[in-house]
Amino acid sequence: MYAVIRSGGKQERVEEGQTLRVELLGEPVGSEVQFEPVLLVDGETVLATPDALRAVTVVGRVVGEELGPKVRGFTYKAKANQRRRWGHRQHYSAIEVTSITRAG
Repeated sequence: MYAVIRSGGKQERVEEGQTLRVELLGEPVGSEVQFEPVLLVDGETVLATPDALRAVTVVGRVVGEELGPKVRGFTYKAKANQRRRWGHRQHYSAIEVTSITRAG
């Protein structure tokens, strides 16, 4: 059984026991978080409508926080002696999916 969840404007395919990175949630390490399912596949059964997905819960546990790769940028304007270097590292929450349950 697997589910597709929505988190941080992105969708991820998850299974029980899987560890994944999502955009920073702001939750402390060890806390439980619940995700909004978009799709559930259980063998031959596929649940995709909002009414069917109300009975599905996807729960994960925050394992830690991570940093993404460094992105470096440089902007300049020719003949104006205007230059700027910038960098960015995205913050992520590491999540372990603890349960995917379907009522009924």
